[in-house]
Order: sequence, then C-alpha cells, then structure tokens
Amino acid sequence: MTGYIKIHKAEGTWTVRAGGAVLGESTAALELTEGDLAPTIYFPREDIAMAFLDASDYRTQCPHKGEASYFDIVVKSGTIGNAAWSYEAPLPGAERIKDHIAFYSDLVMVERI
Repeated sequence: MTGYIKIHKAEGTWTVRAGGAVLGESTAALELTEGDLAPTIYFPREDIAMAFLDASDYRTQCPHKGEASYFDIVVKSGTIGNAAWSYEAPLPGAERIKDHIAFYSDLVMVERI
C-alpha cells in the first residue's frame, strides 16, 4: 500500500462553490492522488463555511483511507446530496487528510484561482 496514496500541498489558492455560494477558499489545501485516479483536493475544515454542510447518514469504506463520512450541501437553490466527504480517522498513510473535506467536482465547482 505504500506509495498508492500520495498527498502533498496543493499549490496556489483553491476555492469551492455551489449554487452561487462560495463554500470555501484555501491556500492550505491538499492534493491526494490514489493510484491512477484523478487527484482530489482536500480543504482544511477551518477554510470551509460549515454552515452550508449538513452531515448525512451515508458512509463508504476505502481500503486505503478508511471510512468516509458524507455531507449534503445546502444552498439557496437547493440541497446537493452527499456532495462532500471527509475521513474522521484515516488509515495509516492517509493521516494528513484528517480534518479536511473533499467535494465531488461534478456536483460543485472546485478550482484553483
């Protein structure tokens, strides 16, 4: 499993938007690469407007990162179900993403500005 997960600081300033609202902006985001999958940006929780996120009951299990907890995003235009996730207790090798949140880029806009 060593080397399958790679985590490093995401260069620049990253933002996440949904339904016309800015959910967060960060210069401390992390980029996680898992095998051959496209990189995922993880935002520090303190850089996210958590008032827009409601914890959902949905969970998934990753053999490399552990159990993911999901969030619905609630904006003026409606609710985007299970659009964000985090690992509250990541497995060894993925510890750096603890206290970070990632977003499905096909449901919200995640971009480097």
